[in-house]
Amino acid sequence: MAEVKKSSSSRRGKKDGYEAGYFNGVRLGQCEAIIQKAIRDRIPNPIWDVRVLYVTSGKGFPYEPLDHAIIRSLRPLVRELIIGNCDNDAIRIGKPEANLETLAAVYHPDLMIILDGMNISLDVVDRIRSTGIRTAIWLTDDPYYTDYTASYAIHYDFMFTLEVNCVSLYKEMGCPQVHYLPLAFQPDLFRPKPIPHGMDRDISFIGSAYWNRVAMFDRLAPYLSNKRIFISGIWWERLEHYKLLAPQIQLNTWMQPEQTANAYNGAKIVINMHRAYDDQEYNNNSRRILGASPNPRTFEISGCGVLQLTDVRDDLVNFYTPDYEIVTYTSPEDLVEKMEYYLIHEEERKQIALRGLYRTMRDHTYANRLSSMLAIVFGQQG
Repeated sequence: MAEVKKSSSSRRGKKDGYEAGYFNGVRLGQCEAIIQKAIRDRIPNPIWDVRVLYVTSGKGFPYEPLDHAIIRSLRPLVRELIIGNCDNDAIRIGKPEANLETLAAVYHPDLMIILDGMNISLDVVDRIRSTGIRTAIWLTDDPYYTDYTASYAIHYDFMFTLEVNCVSLYKEMGCPQVHYLPLAFQPDLFRPKPIPHGMDRDISFIGSAYWNRVAMFDRLAPYLSNKRIFISGIWWERLEHYKLLAPQIQLNTWMQPEQTANAYNGAKIVINMHRAYDDQEYNNNSRRILGASPNPRTFEISGCGVLQLTDVRDDLVNFYTPDYEIVTYTSPEDLVEKMEYYLIHEEERKQIALRGLYRTMRDHTYANRLSSMLAIVFGQQG
């Protein structure tokens, strides 16, 4: 009898494994066809005959992968790229160290781009700018730190912000050139890939448990407890219903991009939920500037070819068509209804995900964003 049960279990395991492998293979084949079409349809980026000094944030993880994505995307767009690893105004090139002013004086780049800027002295920026080097900063956390970043405006020739509602602030504060430039995704990191063993889920969410997310997931908990889910991030123990979801929460973990992409690929649905602009505990946004622009996770999720359910952001429609390339929700009840619908309606879920993948791969790479930045600074002709 035991042998019969063992044989039956073996056959069932082989059948399930075959089906999983087959569907995963079909999905990857469909995604690759979409990716190749998007690449063919993409407008080629020009090359600028300029020397650029790119200064990293110096803040380590989770900014470090963003620095790497920008460097890899920027290098093919310019004649020469110099990398400055910012750490309290110190720059390391190979083994020797030199301060940022020395580096700028030696290479005299046509443009210095600084990411985030929290670790760069504004006096240093002023002195470099006074030598005739154009300076630009790309702000990564608007509107959440505008109490600090508002003071940057008079120190840079160009300010690029990922939040459309912050453009007017920096103009009012005195920056002559302020432009809206959202973040993006790096195709070699966030892309369709085979589902890692044990990572297949119905629903996933990756991110820190800010209070607006805690409130939402506490209301979702009874529904999610009956699904195969994966939640990863810091502070999730503050959920009122933490014990209900705890077996499916990876607590107090910062996932690397490759791990995050694996989790996205393993999910049928990925939830995206932006931070609250008025969180009193974690924000430095006393002006209470509303967040309207999509976060980088928006592009990273869709770049993996999975269905994304995201909260509504006013500027989202300029990047994706809702209910065609991405799906939005307005309340916990709306989210539950849509999760249940798309878990059942598999073909609709896949088609929306594929259309989102196409739009992301065609329009929302870091190479596209940096090409826009260089066109603003140097003109359209590369």
